[in-house]
Amino acid sequence: MQEQRGDGQVRVLGAIEAGGTKFVCGIGHEDGSIIDRVSFPTTHPEETMAQVYRYFEDKKVEAIGIGSFGPIDPIPGSPTYGYVTTTPKPYWGQYNLVGAVREKIDVPIGFDTDVNGAALGEYTWGAARGLDSCLYITVGTGIGAGAVVDGRLIHGLSHPEMGHIYVRRHPDDAFAGTCPYHGDCLEGLAAGPALGQRWQVPGAELGPDHPAWEMEAHYLAHALMSYVLILSPQKIVMGGGVMKQSHLFPLIRAKLQELLKGYVQHASLTADIDSYVVPPQLGDNAGLAGAIGLAGMALAQE
Repeated sequence: MQEQRGDGQVRVLGAIEAGGTKFVCGIGHEDGSIIDRVSFPTTHPEETMAQVYRYFEDKKVEAIGIGSFGPIDPIPGSPTYGYVTTTPKPYWGQYNLVGAVREKIDVPIGFDTDVNGAALGEYTWGAARGLDSCLYITVGTGIGAGAVVDGRLIHGLSHPEMGHIYVRRHPDDAFAGTCPYHGDCLEGLAAGPALGQRWQVPGAELGPDHPAWEMEAHYLAHALMSYVLILSPQKIVMGGGVMKQSHLFPLIRAKLQELLKGYVQHASLTADIDSYVVPPQLGDNAGLAGAIGLAGMALAQE
């Protein structure tokens, strides 16, 4: 049910899904509903943020949630809270994203990673609704994952960087990896650019029987095994451009079961894995809905 203000009006919340490839801005309500959205390419910060300001100038939002590509600093009280930090994205390193929004739009602002935002969206309104925990992983231009545990988004020193773990190499893979920091970490071996460079053709153009997908499933299943053993999430949601290749899901599920070898005895991993590793129920709105959730949390803290 949508919460109303004292004057009987339904609250309007703003959402920014700040991706490395594109920004998606929208408005919605506290029930996660999206009532308007727009997207534009992520270019230079001044150009990109000018489009953000134009979008929100007549929207009269009461709070804004930002789910951003990273790495970011999401820890309130930190000197660089609200910044995009060590990203390889040109021009965006050490950029004060929250400060830039706050300078133009004086409302409460919630801030987290784009994948933590998507995890929040799927936990609150999507595939993990009614559970205590979930993990959301996006496999696209990069790889990142966010998690909700006991109803709370995971933070520590900063935020999780689950896309940069090392995984066991596929025996037929000699590809060096694309990550500028770690080379052959998970992102370096299995993100969209790695697919394109390894096979010399974009992943979307590879047929479902191409050996690329068995190798991709190998890497992603190794990562999921680590996440299952460390976090024990009640649901794993996999989104992003690469995961639009729906034939990947049965390959990943089978390999995950093979790797676990029955060690974790739970029906979700043995008898019902098709319902355990799933695509986003919110589809392409997972991140934007999560940003609406972040805005609602920021408003509640005022």
